[in-house]
This record gives sequence, structure tokens and C-alpha cells, in this order.
Amino acid sequence: MSPALTRRLTPSTARKPPNSRVRRSVSRMVSVTPGRLPFLELVHICVAFCIYCAGMQGHVRNMIRRQFKKQKPDTLQDWADRRTAVTGGRDTNHATASASSRAPEDTAFLRFAPCRLSVVCAAASLLSGCNLGPNYHRPSLDLPPAYRATQATAAAAWPSADWWKGFHSPELDMLIAQARAHNFDIAVAIAQVRQADAQVRIAGATLLPAIGASGSGAWQHQGLGANSNRFGGGGGGISNASIDYHSYSAGLNASYELDFWQHNLGLRQAAVASAVFSRFDQETVALTVVTAVANTWFTALAYADQLAVTRRNVAAAEQTLAVVRGRFAAGTASALDVANQEALAAGERALIPNYVSLMEQEVIALGILVGEPPERVTVQPGTLTALALPPVAAGLPSQLLARRPDVAAAEAQLIAQNFNIKVARAAFFPTIQLTSSAGYQAAALNQLIMPGSALASLAAGLTQPLFDGGVLRGQLEQAKGLYDQLLAQYRKAVVQAFTDVDTALTAWRFTSEQEKLQRVAVVAARRAAEIARAQLAAGTVDITTVLTAETTQFNDESLLVQVRLARAQALLSLYKALGGGWVRPSGAVFPGLQPGMIPGGVALPIGGNVD
Repeated sequence: MSPALTRRLTPSTARKPPNSRVRRSVSRMVSVTPGRLPFLELVHICVAFCIYCAGMQGHVRNMIRRQFKKQKPDTLQDWADRRTAVTGGRDTNHATASASSRAPEDTAFLRFAPCRLSVVCAAASLLSGCNLGPNYHRPSLDLPPAYRATQATAAAAWPSADWWKGFHSPELDMLIAQARAHNFDIAVAIAQVRQADAQVRIAGATLLPAIGASGSGAWQHQGLGANSNRFGGGGGGISNASIDYHSYSAGLNASYELDFWQHNLGLRQAAVASAVFSRFDQETVALTVVTAVANTWFTALAYADQLAVTRRNVAAAEQTLAVVRGRFAAGTASALDVANQEALAAGERALIPNYVSLMEQEVIALGILVGEPPERVTVQPGTLTALALPPVAAGLPSQLLARRPDVAAAEAQLIAQNFNIKVARAAFFPTIQLTSSAGYQAAALNQLIMPGSALASLAAGLTQPLFDGGVLRGQLEQAKGLYDQLLAQYRKAVVQAFTDVDTALTAWRFTSEQEKLQRVAVVAARRAAEIARAQLAAGTVDITTVLTAETTQFNDESLLVQVRLARAQALLSLYKALGGGWVRPSGAVFPGLQPGMIPGGVALPIGGNVD
């Protein structure tokens, strides 16, 4: 035996079947280096699947070759004889030659299969991708060292997550709980979060291979009467023979686009950023709804206070009117004095229906906020004076950016558009598409799952845009323009956040001071009105002095209610301007898909897919 043949038959150097090489390649490809992109391992799995199909193609041909070796030496001649019997003796030599000529091709494929596998593995090593940029960096911002309305050394007292409970109003707590559970705007925002998560799944599907299965079975019955001359050798009779054709097939097919330029990855990252935006937007909507409920409730309480003040004023005016009428009967007052007092009392009395109407309108407005018909809103307004107004203090302006969900949402939109620029750049580069299929096809069902019935294929295609009239360039410029627009909106959101805080702090500061002064004014007006009424009863002053004193008292008490409402609304605005207790998550703000990409990628009517 020759040394070369000895080396060929040695177990340590004998050629192993392609499947073993594929399995080693698969084990290498699915191992992911820590720190890579989250979906890179899925790309490796896809390429490993294509490599497996390439190895299976060679392995199937090798099995066919071994099957022929197990038969007699004249197997090919016997097969040609059977072919001759079916074709009626036509071109037997050609059939034998065709069958014989295919065996060297099978051997050649097996000889060059390692080369093909090496080429695929070399291409797979490039799958880490090419980052076309630009990488996102938070834009530079002009942050003031302190707020205009506070000192730079002021201590921060941020709102808590349930800041509305600090008002100590059970009715307000109940209304806000109903609004958080049933408000329509919050429901819309939650549905938009679900839509954004679904878009992440759609965008991420291109990072995984598309795999499908197919199967078919066919039967055809054909009579030979019309073709009797062909099969009967020239006889004139009509044959009653027939032929039944059977065909069965089953297989798998897969396709995958190599994301070398990170086009598909950029689409998914943009979708993730949009999903993050939807979550921040939901928090913004929830904060807006909660403050709207509180503001509406406070306004209803203010109208209830105005109604109570007006009724007290009417009672005081009627009491004075009774005194004036007594003096008129005694001849010490004129009819003009009576008419002036009657006008004052009637004017106050006319305000009552207006305040009742305004109060009812605010209660009705609570219905749409809590997601209920107005008929089911049964709360009765009390008084603003029963509310506790817990103060809050803003910290540094730089800390505000992490506590405003609207600012975070604006930045999330900016991040998403940055990925869209990457996608627009990647569109200029070629796309590589891999397709593969493997299966069985046979004329008999019991021969379907056999080596001789196996089929496999692997194909790759490349597409490079050459001339499109400027479409791709226009899309890139459009993406850059939209980024600049979102950048301006982000900076506007930051400045608006500082503006909201300064405005609310200023309003809270001066309405608090105004309320103290107005209380002093109300106390003085009440004392002046009491003195004037006493002197009127004693006959030492005329009705004009009483009218002036009562008018001042009525106006001051009404203004005090308005100042109390303005102070409460300023505090609400401050809570909202400081983010309402929201804090930007320090870790990942996108929790991921439930189920994940691979379990959720099963395209079958199972596992809740059609719920």
C-alpha cells in the first residue's frame, strides 16, 4: 500500500463529514463577545444556519454517492435499462452516459465543499458591521447657575410621586385615582406605548432570518387512449391503459439580509428610541391630567367660596336695608337711601346664580377628566380654606432636566432621528441577501424522508443602487433637516422648563404675599362695615357711609377668594414645572419586548399570537 493511501486511511487524518465541520462552525459563530451589540448574536445564528445548509448540501450528495457504492457494479446500467423500458428504447446510451457523467460532479462538489465553507466563514467574520455614524452626543445647553426667582444656595425640596396627597383632600385623592385609572388621554398614551413596542418588534425582525416551512402532495391520473400510437408502437386500436402520477415534497426555506452597514440595526434602534419617547410622553400626559384634575377641583372650591361669600354679603346688605327702611318709616331717611341699599343687595343677590353655574360647570368638567359621565360625578365642593398647601423648592437648573418627562421625551425623539440619519446613510451602500432551502421530494410517500430524496440550495445576492435621480440623497438631507428641527424643539423644551419653574416660583412667592395683605384688608373692611352699621343704627351717619363700607367689604372678601385660588394654582404649576415627582430612570428605560424577539418571532397561531 502506498504511503499516500496509508495517510488517507489513517483515522486521525481521514476526512470527516461536512456536518461535523458545520457543527464546529456553529459553535464558534454563536459565541458572542461581551460588549457587542445586543442583536449581534442573532446575526451569528443566522449565518451559522446558512453555513449549515451549505454543509448539508455536500453531506446529502455524499450520502447519495455512498448509496451507489453499496449497490452492484452495474447499478448505473440497470438504471439505464429501466429507463429504456419506460421510454420505449429511445436513446439508451445517452441515458447511461448522463447517469455516469453526474458521479464525477458529485465527487467534485465534495472535494470543493471545504473551500465553499471557508468562504462563507470568512464572510461571517465581517458581521460586526460598519458604523456609519453619527454617534449621538447630548447637545450643548446654556444652563443658568440658578433660577431667577430663587437664590443659588436655596435648598431643593422636590415633589414626591404622590404630591397631591399633601393637600389633605380626600375628594381630590379619589378624583385623581379615578383619572389615573380611567382618563381617556392616559389610555391613548398607553395604547401608543403598545404601538411603539410593536414597531420595535417589526423593525427588529429584519435582524433575524425569515424561516418558513412548506409541504405538498399531488396525484394525477392520466389515460393513455389519446396517446396509443406513442405507447403502442403504431397499432390502430385505442389503449385502456393509464398512468398515475404521485408527487410529495416537504422542506424548509430561510432568507436573511446581512446587515453589514447596520441599516436594519439602525431602524431597530430608532424604533427603540421612539418607544422610549412614548413612555416619557405617557408620563407627561399623566402629569398634565393630574394637574388638570387638581386645578379644576380647586376652581370649583373657589366658586363655592365665592358663593358662600356672596350669600353672606346678601344677608348683610338685607340687614342694613331693614334698618334703612325703618328710618325711612320714621322719617329720618329718604327714599333715595332706601333705593341705594336695595340696589346693593339686589346686585349681590344677582351674583349667586352665576357662581352656582360656574361651580357646576367645573364639577361637570371633572367627568371627562376622570373618564366618567358627568351624572356619575357626585363630589360636592367644600372650601379652599380647608386645603393644606405644602411648599416645594426648586434645586439647581441642571437637576431639572432629569425630572421633566417632556424634556426627556424631546431628547428621545432627537436620539431616534439620529439613528434615522444612520439608516439614510446606509442606504447608499450595497445590500447582501442570503437565501437557502432544504427538503425532500419523492414520488412515493414512504420514500420521502430518504437520502436519495433530499434537496438543498444556498444562494446569495448583492444589490447596489447606481442612479436614482437623487432619492437617497434627498432622504439623507431630509433626515438631517428633521434632526435640526428636533434639536431646536429639544432646546426649546429645556428653556421652557426653566421658564415654567421661574414663572411658578414668582407666582407662588407673590400670591403668598398678596394673600397675607388681602387678609389684613378683609379684616379692616369688616371692622369698618360693622362700625358704619352701628353708627347708622344710632343715627350718627347717613346711608352713604354704610354703602361705602359694605361695598369695600364685599369686594375685599371676593378678592381674597380669588387670591387664594391664584396661590393654589401657582403651587400646582410649580409641582408640574418640577416634574411632579418624576425622575428619569438611571438604567435602561426600554424594558424590552415581552416575549423577546426569538419567542415572539414564532409566526404560528399559538402562544397568544391571535389573541
